[in-house]
Amino acid sequence: MKPLLRIVLIVDALTLLGFGVLFLLTPWNSLYNALQLVQPQPALIGQAFGVVLLGFAWIAARAAFDGGLTAMVGRTVGHVNWIAGVLMLVWLIGLHTPRLTGFGQLVAGAVGAWLIIVGLGGTRLAGAVKRREKVQAAEAAAQEREARAVARSKREEPVVYAKPVFADRPVGTGAAGAEPVVPPRAVTPASPAPVPPVVTPTVTPAVTPVTPRTATEAEEARLAARDEAAGSPRPPVRG
Repeated sequence: MKPLLRIVLIVDALTLLGFGVLFLLTPWNSLYNALQLVQPQPALIGQAFGVVLLGFAWIAARAAFDGGLTAMVGRTVGHVNWIAGVLMLVWLIGLHTPRLTGFGQLVAGAVGAWLIIVGLGGTRLAGAVKRREKVQAAEAAAQEREARAVARSKREEPVVYAKPVFADRPVGTGAAGAEPVVPPRAVTPASPAPVPPVVTPTVTPAVTPVTPRTATEAEEARLAARDEAAGSPRPPVRG
C-alpha cells in the first residue's frame, strides 16, 4: 500500500505544480485566451493562489520520499483534491459559472473529475497505510514489553548451581533422558569388636605369723581341755 501511495503523491505533486505555474502566469492574457480559460481578476489573487499550490506540490513531493510524512500528507492532499474537484463540478455544471466554450467546459469537467478520483484514491490509501502503521507500532511495543519482561525475569531469577558429577560413578546405558544407573557396591560384614578378658582378682589369705607365745598358749589350752576331759589335775606351768 505504501509504494502505491507514494506514486499517488508524486502524481498529486505534478498536478499541483502544473496548476500553480498556470496561476502564477495569470497576467499572461494571450496564454489564457489560447487555452480558453477564464483569467482571474485581479491578477494578484491568481498569483497568490499559484504560490500556495506550489507549496502543496513541494510538500507532496517531500512526503513521497519521506516515510514519516507519507500517510499524513497523503490524506491531507487527497482531501484537498477531491473537495476542489467537487467545487469545480458544482460551479461548472450546476451554476454554469464561468461561462466557457464547449472545449473549455470539457477540459474543466475532466480536470474536476480527475481531482475527485485522485483525491479519494489518495485518501483511502493513506487511511490503509495509517492503520497498518498503527498495527505495526502496537506489535513492536508488545515485543518490546515482552523483551523487557524477559530481561527483568532473568535479572531476578536466582542462580542454581548444578551438582557435581563424580567421575568414579559408572553411568548405565539406558534410554535418552534416563537417570544414571549406579551399581550397588558389595557390603562387607562388620567384624565384632574384641572383648577384653575379665581379670579376676586373686585374693591371698592373710597369714598370721605364729609367735612362740601364741603357740604356748595354744598348747596349754589344748592340754587343759584334755585334762578336763580326763578329770586329771592341770600340771603347773613351767617358766
